[in-house]
Amino acid sequence: MTGAIEALYIYDEHNRPILTHTYTSRPLSANQLLPLYIAHPIPRPSLIYLPNTSPATLVFSLTHANLLFLLTSSSELEPLLALEFLHRITDVLEDFIGSPLLAHKIESSYDVVAQLLNEMCDAGAVSTTELNALRDLVEVEGWIGKLLGGINLSGKPGFTSNSASSNMAGFSSTGVSANTPALPWRRSNVKHTSNELYVDLVETLSVTLAPSGRPLAAFANGTIAFTSKISGVPDLILNLSTPSGKHNLNSVMELPVFHPCVRLAKWRENPGELSFIPPDGRFVLAGYEVDLLPLQNGNVWSSKNSNLKLPVSIEVKTGLGLAGAEFEVRLFITRVSGQGNTSLSGSGSRGSNSGLGRGATGFGTSTTPTIEDLVVTVPLPADVRNLSDVRASRGETTYNAGEQNIDWHIPAKDAVSGGATLRCSVVGPQSELEEDFEGNGFKLDGNYDYEDDAYQAPETTTKPPEPTEEQRDAKDARRVAQNKILMPNSANVSFSVKGWLASGIKVETLQIDTRKSRGVGEGVKPYKGVKYLTVSRGGVEIRC
Repeated sequence: MTGAIEALYIYDEHNRPILTHTYTSRPLSANQLLPLYIAHPIPRPSLIYLPNTSPATLVFSLTHANLLFLLTSSSELEPLLALEFLHRITDVLEDFIGSPLLAHKIESSYDVVAQLLNEMCDAGAVSTTELNALRDLVEVEGWIGKLLGGINLSGKPGFTSNSASSNMAGFSSTGVSANTPALPWRRSNVKHTSNELYVDLVETLSVTLAPSGRPLAAFANGTIAFTSKISGVPDLILNLSTPSGKHNLNSVMELPVFHPCVRLAKWRENPGELSFIPPDGRFVLAGYEVDLLPLQNGNVWSSKNSNLKLPVSIEVKTGLGLAGAEFEVRLFITRVSGQGNTSLSGSGSRGSNSGLGRGATGFGTSTTPTIEDLVVTVPLPADVRNLSDVRASRGETTYNAGEQNIDWHIPAKDAVSGGATLRCSVVGPQSELEEDFEGNGFKLDGNYDYEDDAYQAPETTTKPPEPTEEQRDAKDARRVAQNKILMPNSANVSFSVKGWLASGIKVETLQIDTRKSRGVGEGVKPYKGVKYLTVSRGGVEIRC
């Protein structure tokens, strides 16, 4: 596919076009494109084909911070390329004009945004998208630069220098070409007063459990975020390991992806060793996926060979009570062992606390993990009218009638080892029997003629016969069957655990290769820190 990106459109939260940037061809206008996009029913896919336009157009979309980003192409274009380009645009804009990304920031900084979009895509072909390279190519003036905008300063990028000596020395009249980095992902002449290296390992859980609690599927999607604040051009070596040893890392980390700075040959030769020259600042070093229920000896799963060790387990019982209108959620909180302290060679005076991560206070560390943001969400069927007699042994509950669910929040101080219970009674739609009776128990039956004599003698009525035991049993059975439809079908658990990873992957060492590094002062021992975090945003689901 050799398609080209034709235009980029940005709309605010009111669907008002705030930016249109054309790269090539003659694409649709922003006002023409938006109705065609909105015409598709929600949820709209990230790629929409518009066959009725001239020519037919592909529309790629991304919603970020209440802003809608649309990208169009009238020729075949690799979808992953276009969607990744949209994500790069949001990341770059947040870095240059500030986060969160708001409409008025884009409108007030259009000069910077236009430079960025021109550098990132040239005539429809994706060009420079690395953040560090864009910092050298795009001129962003601070308030001092705007105040002195009319003064030519020799050291100021983007302004000509009148110094004859600088021209005779062979320097460019502008600072762009002289400062163009040799590595596209790292800025040139990086200088920091404090040298620091940080590693953040974050894993997101996606677990599905059967009603019996048996895992059906369990995956952990991991991200290794790296923050480099060190002068010069450091050459780093990061070693990863697993509880079963470093030799098994290649089988544990599935589908790994790496930043362009990583030397793939080193990884293939020695899995678990990441050799790279980092960009300046924070970036994503690698990503991976871990199957927590691997096949072993041809067996699908057993409690002996499973790597699934969750800090919480959940059990849901439905159809409780005499009428079967109650359900109960039992939550069991278990303590998990942390990743342990990491040996970070060459760390500074604070390196002994690297296992605690930076700014740690002793809670939620790699030695003593803690569970936070614990929320149990129980989706309810649409026929549920209300919940009554809600009882929780810990925490607080919130019934969201509009979203048809109940949230059970357990604060961190109560998320200690042990069990907790939530019990609720569901109230369904009014039945015909309930509609025939008023609140006082009298039945409103038939039509009333107000012209009848009010003093006439009432007609004698016969008392209805008492229902038989079989009729009462049949009525109770119908009520239980009706309430069964009102029972929840699943429950989701959200939480975060600092200092623990579900996969068991940990940072073994982080070293600076002094032989290959350039510009790093001799004897420099940067402070190094490691953090581990496991997150489940409704990712642990049990079916009823």
